[in-house]
Amino acid sequence: MAIRDLIPWNRGRDVSVHRGEETNPFLALHREVNRLFDDVFRAFDVAPFGPDRMFGRSFGWPHVEITESDQEVKVTAELPGLDEKDVAVELHDGLLTIKGEKKSEVEDRERLFSERFYGRFERRIPVDAVDEDRVSATFKNGVLTVTLPKTAEAQRHVRRIAINSR
Repeated sequence: MAIRDLIPWNRGRDVSVHRGEETNPFLALHREVNRLFDDVFRAFDVAPFGPDRMFGRSFGWPHVEITESDQEVKVTAELPGLDEKDVAVELHDGLLTIKGEKKSEVEDRERLFSERFYGRFERRIPVDAVDEDRVSATFKNGVLTVTLPKTAEAQRHVRRIAINSR
């Protein structure tokens, strides 16, 4: 299978590409416009095309997992290929912000096709009733984990409700 067979809109078409140089200027324009639209929609945390959009869902990048217990809220974000120096975590007025930038390892002229994400990113997650002074973050193997301990008052207000079967 050739690399050009991986590109959905090129299956069954013969597109001549020389190393680092495209002979078809319209194909180059098409690729640049697609990249521009992807970057614009990504800035609004909306996936413009693709399987996530087809089912009426739109997910941002980075992908996050949020768990909650009686004592804390834990946010885990997958950031493959990044180091902790590339990521900033902020908490302000009940809003947890994870932002940074992923830089490309190769120049565009060498790239034939890419589904990888490069560029700036930002995710905002509303959190409430957390003890801002005890928030901690760890970064290991491309996974960021932010632990947000709940305030003592928030922990007291947790009430378990019994479920009765009929």
